[in-house]
Amino acid sequence: MLDRLPFLIGLRYVRAKRRNHFISFISLTSMLGLMLGVAVLILVLSVMNGFDHELRTRILGMVPHTKIESRTGMVEWEALAERLMTRDRVIGAAPYVEQQGMFSVGGSNEGAMVNGIHPEWEDRVSIIGENMQQGSLADLEPGEWNIVLGSILARRLGVGVGDRVTLLVPEASITPAGVFPRLKRFNVSGIFSVGADLDAALAYAHIEDMQTLARLGDAVGGLRLELDDLFAASAETRAIVNELGPGYRGYDWTFSHGNLFQAIQMEKRMIALLLTVIIAVAAFNIVSTLVMVVTDKHADIAILRTIGATPRSIMGIFVVQGLAIGVIGILVGVGLGMLLALTISDIIDWVEAVFGIQFLDAGVYFISNLPSRLHWEDVGNIVAAALVLTFLSTLYPAWRAARVQPAEVLRYE
Repeated sequence: MLDRLPFLIGLRYVRAKRRNHFISFISLTSMLGLMLGVAVLILVLSVMNGFDHELRTRILGMVPHTKIESRTGMVEWEALAERLMTRDRVIGAAPYVEQQGMFSVGGSNEGAMVNGIHPEWEDRVSIIGENMQQGSLADLEPGEWNIVLGSILARRLGVGVGDRVTLLVPEASITPAGVFPRLKRFNVSGIFSVGADLDAALAYAHIEDMQTLARLGDAVGGLRLELDDLFAASAETRAIVNELGPGYRGYDWTFSHGNLFQAIQMEKRMIALLLTVIIAVAAFNIVSTLVMVVTDKHADIAILRTIGATPRSIMGIFVVQGLAIGVIGILVGVGLGMLLALTISDIIDWVEAVFGIQFLDAGVYFISNLPSRLHWEDVGNIVAAALVLTFLSTLYPAWRAARVQPAEVLRYE
């Protein structure tokens, strides 16, 4: 019977109405604090996981994992691409020509990076073909001078499919009449949207047109590679360059977007730490609750000791009570946090539609929606941390209860 005593009496104390309503209020506050702390931590980590996933799929789906360039110009690029495709980690390769320039339409000017691509090869290294709003990459034909613009870039220029834009590149053409900036008229044949800042900064044309504009002849700027593991990009890039020799150089995605990825990871850790401290504060509110309960239950403790309860059993009663308060708050918080994590994107979309506002502008932030991805590993870690903090908060009050001397208490009853 005494073995079940801590469990039964501890749960009884949780349900019992107390003469001191302040104790009940503190218990409820501790429970609500744990619930909100756990729920918010699950929600925030899910949103950070969403940002991390969007960075990997959207932005790094458009940005090459690795770029290999030749110092003397890459003419026999097809043979090199097939050679690199035989490597274990390389799952795709495509040629490119990059040209920084400025688009001009009717007085509107916008800078962008123009990528010359081979439409038949591009799907091996990029998700642009899956994110075409209008037109397709197949419309990029050599000699037609067609171009595909990002949705934000097209909106800022005020153009759509069928319109014409002028591209000015930072190189000069020397003619008998003088020095003139190099420029070319393009036909807008398509618009893409990946819901990221790249929509405002990228455009695509056929690689042969860009070779002509950049006066490269048959050479390309380099090869873009898709890897099976983007976190192996740095090591794989070094290995490829070492294999090809000193005539080649390589860059991986960490040069352009590594800081963004590291910032997200650091923010996730800092926010998790901050919210864990909030959970700890809520958990340690249980200390004050149990201390007051112990004071309120001195007579009960003395009676239990006189009928044979050991100090260990008395300690167990208040550990069970504190854990019961914590477990209720944690379980409700997990349910609320999971519900919010799974629906926050829809909630934000509804608020934006109803009130006509936009929380994340793709021109400012790297994506335009609020993503959320619930990871069970995060939920498990949060629950484990909250339970440990709750358990630790019960030890001191339970220890004080175990030290109560029945003779001293009953003397004054």
